[in-house]
Amino acid sequence: MALLITDECINCDVCEPQCPNEAISMGEDYYVIDPDRCTECVGHYDEPQCQVVCPVECIELHPQWKEGQESLMAKYRRLTGAPA
Repeated sequence: MALLITDECINCDVCEPQCPNEAISMGEDYYVIDPDRCTECVGHYDEPQCQVVCPVECIELHPQWKEGQESLMAKYRRLTGAPA
């Protein structure tokens, strides 16, 4: 699954630089995560770094973007050029 930033986001700017896939950017009102780039940090870290640093815990699983570990790893490889 990709992650989703809820409207509880306070725009504190700590999540964006932590994303190894550059999937987080400023949206119209608060930060958003591009599900095409979000791997939940699979391939980079053991847990999603944006969730680790978020002070208001407003980052959750995206309910409409379901992906398994294999799919997330394939996306990681595609984004980074890592061998299969």
